Amino acid sequence: MEKNYFVTTFVFLTVVFFVSAVFADDDTLAKFKGGIGANPVSSGVGAAATAEVVNRNIVRGVQPPGQIWVIADLKAEVKVNGDIKVEGRGLVLGGGNNIGRATGQSVFATLICEAAAPFTERSTTSTGVALANNGDFKIDDVLVPLPPATCASPMLLIRTAGSGNWFAAGIVQFD
Repeated sequence: MEKNYFVTTFVFLTVVFFVSAVFADDDTLAKFKGGIGANPVSSGVGAAATAEVVNRNIVRGVQPPGQIWVIADLKAEVKVNGDIKVEGRGLVLGGGNNIGRATGQSVFATLICEAAAPFTERSTTSTGVALANNGDFKIDDVLVPLPPATCASPMLLIRTAGSGNWFAAGIVQFD
């Protein structure tokens, strides 16, 4: 009786392992949950109240916008075959006369896997998708060029179709 229990348990666990392996989502290259809006300046230099020199907030070779942008939420998933789905909410200006609004921009996504130069920009269609008036958007596309089999340092940038500047960055989900 005891021997049959162990055999049955072993068979059951083996079946569960193989079934979970078949249905596992092992083709995901990177996931992002949450977003960071763009600030055009990353730091100022000088002891005076007004900075004498500023450092632009350039991320892996991609220029920032001229104005602050904020994003309420971002979720993205990138597959090893280059398929990418991004859902953003509330990507709007964070300063200036149009604060709190998206003012007719279209955005596209860029994945950069390299932590140091040279960087390869793997992007969705550069004409982008239009931001809704409240800054919501959805991207369902394929990255070009295709990403590598592993992405050592995933960086997801949401960029404007006009200048290619980045408006928001995804926060990597490490689970």
